[in-house]
Amino acid sequence: MRNFAASRQLPTLLFATLLCLFSLPTLAADEPDPAAPKGAAVTVLKAAKACFSNIVEVSGILIARDETSVRPERQGLKVAEVLAEAGETVTAGQTLARLTLPEGGVTLLAAPVAGTISASSAVVGATASGKGEALFSIIARNEFDLVGLVPVQDISKLAVNQTARIKIIGAGEVDGKVRRVATTIEPNSQLGQVLVQVTAPRRLLVNSSGRALIKTGQSCGVSVPLTAVLYGSAGTVVQVVRRARVETRQVVVGLMSGGQVEISKGIEEGEIVVARAGALLREGDPVRAVTASAEGK
Repeated sequence: MRNFAASRQLPTLLFATLLCLFSLPTLAADEPDPAAPKGAAVTVLKAAKACFSNIVEVSGILIARDETSVRPERQGLKVAEVLAEAGETVTAGQTLARLTLPEGGVTLLAAPVAGTISASSAVVGATASGKGEALFSIIARNEFDLVGLVPVQDISKLAVNQTARIKIIGAGEVDGKVRRVATTIEPNSQLGQVLVQVTAPRRLLVNSSGRALIKTGQSCGVSVPLTAVLYGSAGTVVQVVRRARVETRQVVVGLMSGGQVEISKGIEEGEIVVARAGALLREGDPVRAVTASAEGK
């Protein structure tokens, strides 16, 4: 009878034992790891390699590189007919006006160069002579320069034939290159003059405002967003996440472009950087890192 009673109690004991065993891991998992840091979630990204162009900006106005004045060689002529107006594009040798001679007869006034007529004083009946006011002014070959001033620290970076991208108000973007760099500086403003040759098949207007972006070189290094950099009394810093805690790094910044900044010293490629650094995060603060791509999902 004893053996039979013991055998009936055995399944009950086994069930109770198994229940305890399965319950223990669940209790352990519910208890947080006391060593794990607790902190705010921050968006992070990896510092990556990137190349930055060294750009010098030149703001100024468009001028005609070569403007040719057109007038007759003889004296005492009169304008009989005007065949071209200001703003028109003409070819070399094209007739601009018919002039009457003092003794009778007609002579033709032709364009000495191809280009655009920038100004004209020719009206029927007006007197024309070789020493008087020019009847026509032609922008030779439609060639323009952007003339502007740059600070003295940028003059040394510029050289003839450096390429440029020029934004002209009312005409969009055109290509260009440096044609001339000043050898002297204006003493009061400490600015130097630069001429940038404009290459444009379209019509341009004299005195239009423009801005040339001249590429003077390139530098490759570690890149982080501008928002990751803090400027303050302690210097320039970037906040890095290492072992789930914040580290504040002193950095040296270089070139900037498109919302990114070059870090020439203080951060290595692949390090985890706080995307938006802030004064609320301090050295040693625990944080939960969230990658920028994961945050956007």
